[in-house]
Amino acid sequence: MLTRGSFPYLLIMPAVLGFAVFKAYPIAASFWISLTTGSGDEQRFAGLANYERLLTDPLFWTALKNTGLILVVQVPLMLGLALLVALGLNSTKVWLRPLWRLGVFVPSLTGLVAAGVMFSVILNRDAGLLNWVLSLFGIDPVNWLGSPFWARVAVVLVITWHYTGYNAVMYLAGLQGIPKELYEAAMVDGAGPVRRFFAITLPQLRPILLLTVVLSTIGTLQLFDEPYVLTGGGPDNSTLTVTMYLYDNGFTYFDFGYASALAYALALIVSVLGIIQVRLMGERR
Repeated sequence: MLTRGSFPYLLIMPAVLGFAVFKAYPIAASFWISLTTGSGDEQRFAGLANYERLLTDPLFWTALKNTGLILVVQVPLMLGLALLVALGLNSTKVWLRPLWRLGVFVPSLTGLVAAGVMFSVILNRDAGLLNWVLSLFGIDPVNWLGSPFWARVAVVLVITWHYTGYNAVMYLAGLQGIPKELYEAAMVDGAGPVRRFFAITLPQLRPILLLTVVLSTIGTLQLFDEPYVLTGGGPDNSTLTVTMYLYDNGFTYFDFGYASALAYALALIVSVLGIIQVRLMGERR
């Protein structure tokens, strides 16, 4: 019999059932699969064998190194550019600010696969637009997608192009929320633009900076679409990421146990880095 006290539980029951079916069960099933070995339907319990395999798998460490290298280079570059763009768009001296804001945000609306295909054409060694522009200055064509170094640069370039505007809009919203009285008081005290930036702007943007750093770190660690479309993980596995390696094991070799172990290892790395970043950037208020 339905009572007044049980009515709230009835209301949340659809959400609880949805979470159990589409979230909790897949997570638990994936963990169980990570404890099995074999391919396809021929799975057998193997304990922690897949996790032990991770520790001695050179391709996993190569993929992790590539992902970490892209993370260390791309995230500071992208967020630094996003902050500079936001500061420019927040200035009253910029004409047609709504139009510039729209133009900055448009790349983030482009599908990741579409962006990858577009840049694979732009960065083509023989007929790409970028090499044609470089040739106008007498620079020899760059093998953007065929050289390990330049392939990583290409991936960083595409990610930066795609997500800089998204983060810039978030910073812009934060900048517009800073009380103008703080800047006026600082100017009365004789603080210059640089002093106002470090004493007012950055501290006021701390929550948004923390959010963008954590989200960008998580997104980069899960990097898949751009290198998959641009380089397929090559050349010589130089752009192979952890999620690409996970995909290959799961959907190319049908080694679902090892792929699930890779997924849990990645989740652990993401969690640890997220906690470290929150502790470092969120300790002061």
